[in-house]
Amino acid sequence: MSDGAKPDGGPAVNPAVSPAVSLENGPKLVLRPATAEDLPAIMALETSVFGAEAWSEEAMRRDMSDANCVYIVAEGTSAEQGMPEILAYAGLLCPPGSGDGDIQTIAVAPEARGLGLGRALMLVLLQRAEERRADRLFLEVRADNDVAKALYESLGFEEIAVRPHYYQPEGVDAIVMRREETLRPKRSATVGSEVLS
Repeated sequence: MSDGAKPDGGPAVNPAVSPAVSLENGPKLVLRPATAEDLPAIMALETSVFGAEAWSEEAMRRDMSDANCVYIVAEGTSAEQGMPEILAYAGLLCPPGSGDGDIQTIAVAPEARGLGLGRALMLVLLQRAEERRADRLFLEVRADNDVAKALYESLGFEEIAVRPHYYQPEGVDAIVMRREETLRPKRSATVGSEVLS
C-alpha cells in the first residue's frame, strides 16, 4: 500500500517517534506507536484511502497486535473540531534478528498529503527495522503510483520484481521493491592493528 506523499520536500525529522513534529506548511503532529484504541480510526482511513483493496478489520487487528510488527500513527488536531485525529499510519513486519522486514502498509489522509508525512513515517519504520537488526526491507507498491515509487526510491529501495494483477479487484500490478541496508552503519571489529569488516 502507498500514501501518495511527495518524494521531495519532506520535513527534517528525527526518525525516532517524537512527541511533536512540525511538517512543512502543515499541522503539528505526534508520531506515536499505534494502540488497539486506534483501530477504528485506522480502519476509517484504510477504507477511505484504499477502497476495495482495504485490509479487513480482523487482518489489521491481527497485524497491530503481533509482536513482530510495529505500527505508527500520525496524530494531528483537526482545525474544525480541535480534537486529535489520525491523519496517517504505517506498519512494519520485522521479527527481531531475522534480518528481513516488510513494509506492510502506509496510508496518508488526502488532506495531509504533500507535507512530507509519508517520508516521516517511512523514516520511523526504517529506524525500527534497524533496531530489530534488519539488513533487507521489502515492500509492494502499485505500478500506477509514481509518487509513492519515487518516495521509496529516494529512500534507497530498488525495483526487484513485478507481481501481475496483485491489487484486486482492479488487477493493477505490484512493483516489489527492496532496500539492502537499513539506517545501520557498517560495523567493524578491530583486532590488533587490523580492521575486520
